[in-house]
Parts: sequence; structure tokens; C-alpha cells
Amino acid sequence: MAKIDSSSPPAAGPGPEELDDYMSMTIAEPAKPAEKETYTQRRIRKQREAEARSRPKSKAELAAAAAAARDDALSTALPNSSKGFQMMAKLGFKPGAALGASSNPNARTEPLHISVKEDRGGVGMQNEKKRKFREEVEGVEKKQRAEEGGYRERVGKEREEKRVEGMFWGAMRVLEGLEQPEGRDQVPVKKVNVLWRGLVRERQEKERERRARYDLHQGFSRSAAYVDPEEDEQDRQALGKEEEDVEEEDEELNEFLNLEGKERLKRLVGYLRKEHQYCFWCKFKYVDEKMEGCPGLEEDDHD
Repeated sequence: MAKIDSSSPPAAGPGPEELDDYMSMTIAEPAKPAEKETYTQRRIRKQREAEARSRPKSKAELAAAAAAARDDALSTALPNSSKGFQMMAKLGFKPGAALGASSNPNARTEPLHISVKEDRGGVGMQNEKKRKFREEVEGVEKKQRAEEGGYRERVGKEREEKRVEGMFWGAMRVLEGLEQPEGRDQVPVKKVNVLWRGLVRERQEKERERRARYDLHQGFSRSAAYVDPEEDEQDRQALGKEEEDVEEEDEELNEFLNLEGKERLKRLVGYLRKEHQYCFWCKFKYVDEKMEGCPGLEEDDHD
């Protein structure tokens, strides 16, 4: 029988680290078998692949593919086994070096850039199109400048005519004040100086229109036999109750008014100087015909 030594310690059991932790165990899911493609799915996939292969490529796709193939070919060095490389090597070519004499500083070490011509036009067709387009643009710009210049010239001319017309009417008022001062009895229209007769004619026509409008408003409330005690001879002429020279044609006045504005103003200014010693540009009436102190006859002389 074996003897047991009571002095030796008992054998140690498994430590806590060696015990299985059943609470934190993860159970791996069993791998799912690959889903098998059905007959319908395989048929649809093959049909789509066949349609993609048979679909014609667009011009953009063909151009992109050609450019990619060209760039790939240019970036790939010739293999040493190539007949072309061997022929060039016999003539002294080395990879990375330029063709021709090595002493040439302008020698190219890269291939020439290729510009693919896709249209059917000749070699000089693009230059011709550019020339025609440039001529069209220049023609449009020239036309615009001409129209702009014509517009400015027309506006300037209209502004000048308007200014001259305003000075002409101002000169007529000055002449009226010199030849028919306030307080003098008004003379018939035909006896007025033709140089300022248009001013009188316009004033009478405006008065006639005003009285006609007034009579139109008052005619609804009074009889035709009503006599307005405040109406004078001019009112009765304006209302058509008495005959007046305004209705007659004044050929002399029409002929004068049909003249150019500068010509009418010139005659009027000259008459003021000759008959009344009055300078329209100085706005002053001189004492005698010498008109000492007046710079001249024209407007530019008084700047």
C-alpha cells in the first residue's frame, strides 16, 4: 500500500482564468449557403449583358475610348524586342533621349500632340470659318457705331432746332413789345408785321379755342338768343358770331413760317437791329444805328 505524505500540500485546482465563462460566450451563426441563381435571374442577367454588348456606343464614348487608347500607347515605351526600337537603336537612339543630333537644344523628347480632325472640311476650312465670323462681327459693330452716330446726330439736330425755335418766339415777343406797346389799340391781323404776325395769330387761335370750350359748357344751360353783356368784339369773333380774318388764308405768313428756323431767326434779329437798334443777343436797345459796344451780328460773337 502506498504511503501518503501528509506534510505535502494538496494539489491546486484550476484557477478562475482557466474556467470557461459561459455568460460571455458568443455562438457564431452558421454560414448561410450561397443563394443559388434561379433560371429566371440567370436569363435576365444574360439578356442585359447581351444588350450592353450589342448597344452601339455614342460619339462621345468612342472619342473617349480612342483618346484613352492613344494616351496609353504614347505613354508606353517601345519594348526592346520591337523591330522599330531595334532599328532606332542601331542609328544611335537611346531611351529617354531626343531623336536626331543630341547637340540640338530644341530637340523634342516627347511625341508630337495629335489633333484628330473629325469633320469632312478641308485643311483651311477652320481658318475660313474664323475669317467669315470675324467679318460678320466687325460688320455688326460697324453698323452699331453708324446707327449710334446717326442717332446722336439726329438727337443733336432736333435739340438745336428746338432751341432755335424757342429763340425765334422770344424774338417775336420782343418785336411785338417794340412795335405795339401796351395801351395801343390792336390792329387787324393782316396789318401786323409778318415777322411777329404768327404770335398774334397763335394767341387769337388759343383764345378762340378757349371761348369755344366755354360756350360748349354754357350752351347746355342757356338759349341761343342769350346775349352775354361781358362779350366784347374779340369774344364774338372767337365764337364765330362775327367774321374775322383768322379764317382767311394768310399766304404771306405761311410762306414765312415755312422757312427754316435759323433763317426766320436771322431775318427777325436783323430787323430788330436795323429798325429798332436792338440787339437780341445783348438783350439791349442802343441809342443809335452805330450800336457801339455790341460785339457783332451773330450769336457766336457774343460768347
